[in-house]
Amino acid sequence: MQLSDLYATGLTTENDPEILGLSADSRTVTPGTLFAALKGVAADGADFIPQAIANGAVAILADPGTASASIPVPVIEDQNPRRALAQIAAKFFGSQPETAVAVTGTNGKTSVAGFARQIWKRQGLTAATLGTLGVLGPNETEILRHTTPEPIELHRVLADLAQSGVTHVALEASSHGLSQSRLAGTKLKAGAFTNLSRDHLDYHPTVEAYLAAKMRLFTEIMDADATAVLNADSHEYPEIAAACRARGQQVIGYGRHAADLRVTGLRPNGSSQYLEMRMNGQDHSLRLPLLGDFQVWNALCAVGLVIATGGDADAALDSLEHLHGVPGRLQWVAEHNGGRVFVDYAHTPDALDHCLRALRPHATHHLTVVFGCGGERDTGKREQMGQIACGLADRVIVTDDNPRNEDPAIIRKQVMTGCDHAVEVPGRGEAIRAAIAGLDEGDILVLAGKGVESGQDIGSEVVPFDDATQAQAAAQEFRGAA
Repeated sequence: MQLSDLYATGLTTENDPEILGLSADSRTVTPGTLFAALKGVAADGADFIPQAIANGAVAILADPGTASASIPVPVIEDQNPRRALAQIAAKFFGSQPETAVAVTGTNGKTSVAGFARQIWKRQGLTAATLGTLGVLGPNETEILRHTTPEPIELHRVLADLAQSGVTHVALEASSHGLSQSRLAGTKLKAGAFTNLSRDHLDYHPTVEAYLAAKMRLFTEIMDADATAVLNADSHEYPEIAAACRARGQQVIGYGRHAADLRVTGLRPNGSSQYLEMRMNGQDHSLRLPLLGDFQVWNALCAVGLVIATGGDADAALDSLEHLHGVPGRLQWVAEHNGGRVFVDYAHTPDALDHCLRALRPHATHHLTVVFGCGGERDTGKREQMGQIACGLADRVIVTDDNPRNEDPAIIRKQVMTGCDHAVEVPGRGEAIRAAIAGLDEGDILVLAGKGVESGQDIGSEVVPFDDATQAQAAAQEFRGAA
């Protein structure tokens, strides 16, 4: 494509190069590439323009004031080069699944996206998800570096999905991705908001800024004719709903206080829940084969997205009886001595609270939690998570999560200031072994914080580590020793 096809540059025909590729990393530039010189936290892409040109860049996208006589190729100056890159990438790769939705919120994004995919699949549609678990399509899985990929990767993946026959896709929209305009250029028919609780305050200066980033999905990314699916029980619902309606967007609410998908009764039963609800003026009773009331809200959010994109409402609701949980979310991975072991991604105060409350009714003896907090991330949530664990679990083992370049002992100490009866066990593997060794009949153990992550960030290295595998190996070891 010509540069002028991708961006309204106003360049002359003689100065309108053909663009063969896109890159925001000068090291990957090849001849014919448009190089996006973006400002990052640690480096400014403008410093790498000479290297990009030496590698064959034929055009530059950058902040205003970048162009100079020393740059021998056309320079596009844009007030928001990140958004411009996403829009350019959408044009460059061309195709997207005809029905795309996005879900944002602190917790529940992965489950909502996964549930929407399952419901679409039961309706005979070819669907995929894109987020924390990577790209889950009908035939393969692709690992992603970010929950919401950088725009070049995002639009490449969307084009690949469309070309492989995927017609419906659910994307996870992280606050980082939204604040950096990574989703610009996506053609969303609906967007959802699950909840807001403390997270990522190492990146966002305030909770208000964190919410503002989430709201960009509805106020900037989605068109006015799209539909917003919102948690009517959240404190943020009135503000978000008003902003959506002001743009002309239809709003579908879900929850106990919702007008559209209203929960009127909920009763746990074994590994399932019985749900009473009202939709379209009709009462419905169904069995949801998932633990935790928060999974009810995630499931109804997914139903809302399916309805918003033209799916049959009754069929979508009936599909809930066939849902299965997504990997790493209250996932039963092992058992020992009559006790069960679950893995959950809960890495925020709110998520840990919901996780422990969901499992509490199913622990006929002790409820134990093993968890830690990530290094180089929001330090304020560490004591809070200690308090939650101490208040809801009978046994608490504080260990390491992803310490990165922080001293793990300091992180553990900060967590334990919130929990006076916690046991400190350095080394996550040792903590898991200790917890499983102490299981008795009727106990439940939850390994919280990492979900299906296959590595542990220690210093500058990623060490292979998987909670489920560690738990299964420990249980097997103890059975063999019995």
